[in-house]
Amino acid sequence: MDLYDVIHRRRDVRAEFTGAPVPDDSLDRILTAAHAAPSVGHSQPWDFILVRDPETRRRFHRHVQVERDTFAATLDGSAAERFARIKIDGVLESTLSVVVTYDPARGGPAVLGRHAIADAGLYSVCLAIQNLWLAATAEGLGVGWVSFYREPFLAELLGIPAGVRPVAWLCLGPVTHLETVPDLVRHGWRAGRPLAAALHADRWSA
Repeated sequence: MDLYDVIHRRRDVRAEFTGAPVPDDSLDRILTAAHAAPSVGHSQPWDFILVRDPETRRRFHRHVQVERDTFAATLDGSAAERFARIKIDGVLESTLSVVVTYDPARGGPAVLGRHAIADAGLYSVCLAIQNLWLAATAEGLGVGWVSFYREPFLAELLGIPAGVRPVAWLCLGPVTHLETVPDLVRHGWRAGRPLAAALHADRWSA
């Protein structure tokens, strides 16, 4: 696929995983693409935990469900109805999850380019996640980013060392299809914002 096609085809997948395994050669290409992301001071502060164990995924899913219910309790009316239609079952329906972490000590103590922007390393991890997501899309696979979790729970669940942050739990796998319209738009949660609304010239415009 053309790069621009991949960018616009990419979706946050929640309901379309088939449960088929990820081919080893595809996974290698995807992780290699993620690892090729730019990083501040060439620190490469990410790690990738491949989670296949069903019990680990079930425990994580139970935790996510509790956090989802906690958020749902803050909603009312139409917002609650819209949210109820948005699934989180990719944790169980995909056969592989990739947890991406951030180690702020990587490349230290002096990380070139991070002295004035402490979060530059975290931004680098997000670039690796974007590379992974686009590569998976190019491979015809789906990715779902799960964000309803508490970092301490996930760190304990996966034995992540102190000081290393889990940044993303990504469900990865073959899908029946990728939706043409993003889920949150389809379900009426939020409409897209046009590019023109995000553009400013020289200074922030009113």
